[in-house]
Amino acid sequence: MIEAVLHGAILALGLIIPLGAQNVFVFNQGALQPRLVKALPVVVTAGICDTILIVAAVSGVSLLILTFQWLETIIFAVGILFLIFIGISLWRSAPSAAIAEEERFSPKKQIMFAASVSLLNPHAILDTIGVIGSNALSYSGETRVAFTLTTIIISWCWFFGLALAGRLLGKMDTRGKFIGLLNKISAFVVWGVAVYMAFRIWGKFF
Repeated sequence: MIEAVLHGAILALGLIIPLGAQNVFVFNQGALQPRLVKALPVVVTAGICDTILIVAAVSGVSLLILTFQWLETIIFAVGILFLIFIGISLWRSAPSAAIAEEERFSPKKQIMFAASVSLLNPHAILDTIGVIGSNALSYSGETRVAFTLTTIIISWCWFFGLALAGRLLGKMDTRGKFIGLLNKISAFVVWGVAVYMAFRIWGKFF
């Protein structure tokens, strides 16, 4: 049981820590919102989406997606377009526009964007299926449940911590200069993921 918990914790941290569209969005909303509680919609949505993906991976349901190449291609294409849009939004976010940014990302939009960067990110989906799903096969019964719950708990804790770190930065960076620079860097990261995904699609057909 302990082995399964440690395995799940290390695996979840290894997958979730690298900078990606989901992490960037959660951190930015934590930094831009006036209070941490205002960023809860993005945190809860990201946590729920990760929980769905993990449970689907462990149960084997998500493997069905990979059996239909055309469906996988559509998911990649939609994900690329959305990531390009997210990158443009981040790039255009000027430091002085923090208040306007807060208003644009209402709870409803936070939920929509968080769900999109979580569920329309084929790279994250394939990582969850290929890594967590395959590693879960090593366990059964209670140990598999412990492994699954550990990865889910780590995921939720990470998103709360990320939003909190963003809020602390937002308080220190009163002029918004660092956040403006971070948005530019984040835009390049998101576009980089989109380019990587485009090469994945290209490699399937050429």
